Amino acid sequence: MSHTIERELGKRLLTMKTGDLAMQAGSAVTVSYGDTVVLVTACMSKEPRESIDFFPLTIDYEERLYAAGKIPGSFFRREGRPSQHAILASRLTDRPLRPLFPKGFRHEVQIIITVLSADQENSPDVLGLIGASAALCSSEIPFEGPVGAIRIGYKNGEFLVNPTYTELQESAIDLVVVGTRDAVVMVEAEAKEVSEKLIAEGIKFGQRVNQELISLQQELIGLSSKEKVNFVPPPPKAELESAVSSALGDRISGLFGRGKIDRDQAVSDLKDELVAKLAEKYSKQEVVPVFEARLKAALRANILKKGLRPDGRHVTEIRPLDCAVGLLPRTHGSGMFSRGLTQVLNIATLGSTREEQHLDGLSAEESKRFMHHYNFPPYSTGEVKRIGTPGRREVGHGALVEKALSAVMPSEGDFPYTIRLVSEVLSSNGSTSMASVCAGTLSLMDAGIPIKAPVAGIAMGLVTGEDNEFAVLTDLEGMEDAYGDMDFKVAGTAAGITALQLDTKLKGLSQEILEKALSDALQARLFILTTMQKTIAKSRPDLSKYAPRMIKINIDPSKIGSVIGPGGKTIRSIIEQTKTTIDIENDGTVLIGSIDPEAAQKAIAMVENLTKDVEVNSVYTGKVTRIFGYGALVEILPGKEGLVHISELADYRVPSVEEVVKVGDEIMVKVIELDRQGKISLSRRAVFQDGAQSEGPPRQGPGGAPVRPHAPRRRPDAQHSEGKPPEGRRYHRPRS
Repeated sequence: MSHTIERELGKRLLTMKTGDLAMQAGSAVTVSYGDTVVLVTACMSKEPRESIDFFPLTIDYEERLYAAGKIPGSFFRREGRPSQHAILASRLTDRPLRPLFPKGFRHEVQIIITVLSADQENSPDVLGLIGASAALCSSEIPFEGPVGAIRIGYKNGEFLVNPTYTELQESAIDLVVVGTRDAVVMVEAEAKEVSEKLIAEGIKFGQRVNQELISLQQELIGLSSKEKVNFVPPPPKAELESAVSSALGDRISGLFGRGKIDRDQAVSDLKDELVAKLAEKYSKQEVVPVFEARLKAALRANILKKGLRPDGRHVTEIRPLDCAVGLLPRTHGSGMFSRGLTQVLNIATLGSTREEQHLDGLSAEESKRFMHHYNFPPYSTGEVKRIGTPGRREVGHGALVEKALSAVMPSEGDFPYTIRLVSEVLSSNGSTSMASVCAGTLSLMDAGIPIKAPVAGIAMGLVTGEDNEFAVLTDLEGMEDAYGDMDFKVAGTAAGITALQLDTKLKGLSQEILEKALSDALQARLFILTTMQKTIAKSRPDLSKYAPRMIKINIDPSKIGSVIGPGGKTIRSIIEQTKTTIDIENDGTVLIGSIDPEAAQKAIAMVENLTKDVEVNSVYTGKVTRIFGYGALVEILPGKEGLVHISELADYRVPSVEEVVKVGDEIMVKVIELDRQGKISLSRRAVFQDGAQSEGPPRQGPGGAPVRPHAPRRRPDAQHSEGKPPEGRRYHRPRS
C-alpha cells in the first residue's frame, strides 16, 4: 500500500512516499523537495558474516545525469565511476548512520540512494540521508533511529533552512547537522571565517529543525514499518575473559607513556605472548578481541582518572611541531608540516584558467579552479598494501582540506590562475587531514599565492565514562582515534572557522561537549598558526620562476572571432609560435600565460595586431603576400591585406611590379584610403615622400657633428640603388 506524508520546511514542501516503487527491496522511500527527487532503498542479507570483526554497511549514492536533463560526457555516454560529489554524499550518509546499528551486528546492509530528478537548486545529498533513515526505520533491519538531517545557511543575521545553491553562494556557512531526538551525531561545515559561537548556534538551530524531520519520519514509520529482526549480541565468554585477565595481570598499564613506535611494538609483543600462552584452548581469533577490549578500557581509564594519554601527554597538549617551505627545487611551491609522527608534504602547482576542472555532475557548479588532492600511501603507516585509485577516505579528506582553504583563496579576477594542491602523507599517527591543511597553507605561501590569511587545523578527540564524565582531547593521535569516541576536525584562520567535520561512535553528543571541543580547538589553532608563521609569515612577493606568468589584456568582444580564426586556426598558430597559453572570455578578457616573458610579449603583440583597426594615414611594416600585373598585396596586420598599386610602389615610374618587390619582402606602406567595404589602399611612394619632407636642417649631435634622420627603408637592388632607375633606361618620374 502506498503512503504519502508531507510538511513545509524552509519555505518549500518536503514529501516522503513509500509503497509505490522498488517493491522487492527491504524498504524503499522516495523523498522530494522542490523538483529534486531521490529514491532510497535498504536491503539486508539473510545470513550474517561470522568471519568478520566489523559491521558490513555499504552506502551507494548513484547520480543519474538524466536527473538534470544531461547526457554523460564520457566516450561511452553513460555514468562510470562515482563523481567526487557522489563519494562525499555516500560518506555524509554513512558517518551518522553507522553508530546507530547494534554492536556486533554482522548482517550485510546496503543502502542505495538514486537521484531521479535534480533541479540544481535543492541538493539531493541531505534528502538521501533523510530517506536512508526513513527506509531503515521502516525495514526489518535493527536500527536505533530515526535521525534528522538539515543543511543550514547564514545570511543577513538569519539562519537559512536548506538554502539553495544560489543562496549558499552568499551564505557565511554551509552547515549540515544530523541528530537523533536527544543528541547530535554528525556535523560538517564549510565557512567563511566565522566564530565558534556562530557555529554552536547553527548546530542548535539545526537540531531544532531536525525534530520536525524526526516527527515526520515517525509518522511514516507508523503507517508502513515492518517487524524488526530479533538480534541479540553474543554474550562474552566468561572463562576466556578470566583466562586473559590471569595471563595479563597489570601489564597493560605498562604499555602507556611511550612513543607510538615503541608502544606499538610492546603491544604487538604482549598480544603474541598472550595468544601463544592460551593457544592450547583458544584460537587467535578468540583471544585478540578480548585483548583489544582490555587495552581499550585501560587507555580510557588512564585518560579519565589520571588525565594522561597513551604517549604521556595531558589532554590539551599538542605534540612537537615542525614546519618547512621551499623543499623542492622545480615545483611552484612546497611546504611540509609535522606534528609528532604525523608528517605531510604539500606541493602547489599553478596553471592557466583553461586547466580548471570541468565537472560532469548534477550540481549547479560546472567547473572549479582550486583543487586539493590527498594521497595516503601504505608506507605512511609502515605497511605493505596495493596502491590503486583513491578510496573514499582519500577523496573525503582531500575535499575537507579543499573546503578549509577555499575561504582564503584569491578571486580569479585578482589572481587568474588554476591552482592545484597535492598532499602526500609521509607518516601517519592521526589527524593527517588537518596536517594537510597546515602543509597546504605553507605551500600556498611558498608559491607566492596571495591568500587572505594562513589556515591551520586540529583534530579533537573524546573519551566518555559513567555519570556523564568526559575528557576532550586536543591533537588526536591514532590509538586515541581507534579507542576513543569522537573525531572532531576543526580548521580556520585566526579570525574564524573555515571548515569542520564531526564523527562519533556514540549515539550522539551533548551541546556541552561540542562547545568545549570548539573552544579548545580555537586555542590549539592559534598556537599552531603562531608556529607556522615563524617559518613563513605571509605569501612570497613573487611567483616561482618556473610558474607561468598570466598577463591579462582586454580586446573588443566583437574582435574575438579574429583572434580565434576559422576553426581555431589563428589562435592555435599563435600558441604554437609563442609556446604560450591563451584563454579568451566572452567579455573580451584575454589571459596569456608563459614562463618566458619575451614569448608572452610576442603573443600579446600578435593578439593586439589581430584586433587593431586599420587607420588612414598610418604607416605599417607589412609583408608582400601576392603580386599582380597592376600591383602587390601587402599584409599590414594579421589577416588584413591592402593593395599597393604599381603607381604607388616607388617615387619613380616602375616598369613592372617584380622589379621592385617580390613575395615575402617586408616593406613600409601608408594607408591612403579605406572604403566602406573595408578595402584598403596602400602607398609605398607616400612613405618615401614623408621621409624626404621630414628631412630639415641638420641637428647638432655630440661634438657638433651633424645628425640627420634615417632615410626610409627601400628594397636593396644591385641594378638601381637609392631608388634611381638603372643606366641605359629613361623613366619619367610620376607627378606628385
